[in-house]
Amino acid sequence: MKNTGEKIIEGALAFSGLITILTTLGIIWVLVSESFSFFQVVSVSDFITDTEWTPLFTQKHYGILPLLAGTFLTTAIAILTAMPIGISIAVYLSEYAPKNFRKSIKPALEVLAAVPTVVYGFFALTVVTPFLQSIIPGLGSFNALSAGLVMGIMIIPMISSLSEDALHSLPKSLREASYGMGATRFQTAFKVAVPAASSGIIVSIILAIARAIGETMIVAIAAGQQPILTLDPRDAVETITAYIVQVSLGDVPHGSLAYKTIFAAGITLFIFTFILNNISFWIKKKYQEKYD
Repeated sequence: MKNTGEKIIEGALAFSGLITILTTLGIIWVLVSESFSFFQVVSVSDFITDTEWTPLFTQKHYGILPLLAGTFLTTAIAILTAMPIGISIAVYLSEYAPKNFRKSIKPALEVLAAVPTVVYGFFALTVVTPFLQSIIPGLGSFNALSAGLVMGIMIIPMISSLSEDALHSLPKSLREASYGMGATRFQTAFKVAVPAASSGIIVSIILAIARAIGETMIVAIAAGQQPILTLDPRDAVETITAYIVQVSLGDVPHGSLAYKTIFAAGITLFIFTFILNNISFWIKKKYQEKYD
């Protein structure tokens, strides 16, 4: 028989899990219900195919493509920046660094994840952008390249930490077998350890992509908030999250069609992050089944 204390703890844990589920359902309900009223006025086909996004202008267009282009452009730059650096750091900490150094440097690296994103945004605007302007003639004060690079710096700890955990969890016998076959440390690291931990590394990259897609303050400050359909990193762009911030400032009348666009944009963002999280969960599950 369970004692009273165990029952209380079990009930508290179950209640905490229920709150999480209800909160998620509440968010979905708000997004779906508000988006439904928006799509009663704007057709889904126009929303998906129109190449202009000007719901706050006199000549109104409701095509999500410019916001999607801005979101994926900054995210692509961030991942291309963070992935090689993050994986290199993970390989070094797991395969090369002394044990004591690893224990001390990993928490220090993760401090980057605790820096407020608004600080990253001003860093992009006041430090990275002027530096890029000295290299790239004609680069504007607001651009996707600067925002993407700083977003990449922000998500390096996520990729490096999760990838290092995946590498560190590999059985010691795997490396010993590689060394026994005459492989060097470099060959063992990149031809044995990294492929064996590839599922965990891929999960870290997917989660970092989801984090970059949902980033708000860096792109709102440094990217320019210009909803233009472009893939040129030198241009000013606007992401889905930056547009939501712009409308949420209070200048748009509550309940208007322009205000409801944030819910349509929000449910689009939710769908993409939901898909990415499920992909990472599926890969992690396959990885666990492989080594169980």
